[in-house]
Amino acid sequence: MTRLRVLTWHIHGSYLYYLAHANIDFVVPFKPDRPEGYGGRGGTLPWPDNLQELPAEEVRRHEFDCILFQSQKNYLEDQYEILSEKQRLLPRIYLEHDPPRHSPTDTPHPVDDPGVLLVHVTPFNELMWDSGSTPTRVIEHGVSVPDDARYSGELERGLVIINGLRSRGRRLGVDIFERVRAEVPLDLVGMESETMGGLGEVGHAALPYFASRYRFLFNPIRYTSLGLAVCEAMMVGLPIIGLATTEMATAVENGVSGYVDTDVSRLVQHMKRLLNDRGEAQRLSEGARTRARQRFSLERFTREWEDAIRSSVQRWRAADAEGIWMPAGEAAQ
Repeated sequence: MTRLRVLTWHIHGSYLYYLAHANIDFVVPFKPDRPEGYGGRGGTLPWPDNLQELPAEEVRRHEFDCILFQSQKNYLEDQYEILSEKQRLLPRIYLEHDPPRHSPTDTPHPVDDPGVLLVHVTPFNELMWDSGSTPTRVIEHGVSVPDDARYSGELERGLVIINGLRSRGRRLGVDIFERVRAEVPLDLVGMESETMGGLGEVGHAALPYFASRYRFLFNPIRYTSLGLAVCEAMMVGLPIIGLATTEMATAVENGVSGYVDTDVSRLVQHMKRLLNDRGEAQRLSEGARTRARQRFSLERFTREWEDAIRSSVQRWRAADAEGIWMPAGEAAQ
């Protein structure tokens, strides 16, 4: 097949950055004031050349091979605003970034359509969503860090990397962060972190080097997808301390790459021990980096995305050539 051209939206910048490393041409729409979802190539990330931007009002006049949704708004509203009727019949993939919020076990996914491929970013998310008749696939995160961004751990402090922690509340563990910070020296970085005495935002390119000096990464998040910041920190070699919830329970191996637990007091004990025992921290560092290279490689991530997109397009073209391809709503009847 020739190189494919996929329309998607700018929802999570870091994820889009890694996705754009696939051998696919991606196009993201933008609007003049760059509202949510329409940021185009905005931001400070070093976007690769195969990620292009297009004014939203021009999208319907261009050719694409596949539409990749990344939010409920994309699927329920945006496609009807900026896509032509013909474009809405193209192969469609919905990338679900999050676990269900309403009920962990009984929330129907907004997509219930056998004509759409639903891609989850963790096995936990696929397990918890009620995906109805929609076919699903898991493509776990893939990240990369510079080869010379390696763990040193000389700072006897822990690092927390979360954007907007204060405003995102208990789900992101603001109360746990405050509780632990009272007992263990922690630095918080991320957007709006200054409101909690944090150090502000650290640019994506600088973050691996910045993080490498800390003794460990602490992830206080109760309930969300596995954060890219955790994967990137593991790739650098930081030992990971966090709650044994969602995919964190499988991403971190106790005593090998860090420690996860549902008892915050025990996590505090692990942190204090790492602050006092740099040798153990170094041993866990090696385990974290090995685990990250095995599970979160960018090469595996891009290969799986290329396969998912190409397979969807090939099935659509084969059905269309036989004259049996129908709008998903009709196919479901």
